[in-house]
Amino acid sequence: MSIINNVLSKVLGSRNDRLIKKYAGQVSKINAFEEQMQSMSEEELSSMTINLKERIKKNETIDDILPEAFATVREASQRALGLRHYDVQLIGGMVLNEGCIAEMGTGEGKTLVATLPAYLNAINNKKVHIVTVNDYLAARDAEWMGKVFSFLGLTVGVSVSGMSGEEKQKAYSCDITYATNNAVSYTHLTL
Repeated sequence: MSIINNVLSKVLGSRNDRLIKKYAGQVSKINAFEEQMQSMSEEELSSMTINLKERIKKNETIDDILPEAFATVREASQRALGLRHYDVQLIGGMVLNEGCIAEMGTGEGKTLVATLPAYLNAINNKKVHIVTVNDYLAARDAEWMGKVFSFLGLTVGVSVSGMSGEEKQKAYSCDITYATNNAVSYTHLTL
C-alpha cells in the first residue's frame, strides 16, 4: 500500500502540496486586484461591500468573490490602520474561511488575519462571532479591527462580562461581534 501511496504522491503531489498550490493561486488572484483597489477613492472602496453583497444575491458564491473581498479588506486595513495583510496572512484567512485551524505564533497577525474571513462571511449576511481569550482582547480587537469593518460599512459589537442582557443583544445584532468563549457560552445560556 505504501508503494501505491508513494507513486500517487509523486504523480499528484501530497495533500499539502495541493493545498499550497490552491492557496498560491488564490493569493495571485487577490494580488491582481491590489492596484485597482489602491486607485479607488474611499467612497468607491467602502461601496465594495454593497457591490459584493449584490453579487452574492445574484448567486455568486463566497468562493467566487473571495479574491476581490480579501483584496478589499487588505486595502481597507491599509487605509484605516496602516496594516497590509501579507500573502501568508491571506492564506491564513482562507484556511479559517474553510473552517480549519490556522496555527500562528505570537506577533504573526492572527487578529488581522481574522478580518478576512469575518468580512467575507458578514457580507454573506451571516452573523460572525470572533472569539478571543479574555475581555481585554475582545474589547481591544473590536475597537482596533472594527475600524476596518466600519470603513467597509459593517457594524461591530463586543460582548464582555458584566454587560446586561440588553447590551449583549445589541452586540450580537451587529454584523461582527467580538467576545470571549465564556461570554459566548453564558450568553447562549441566558438569552
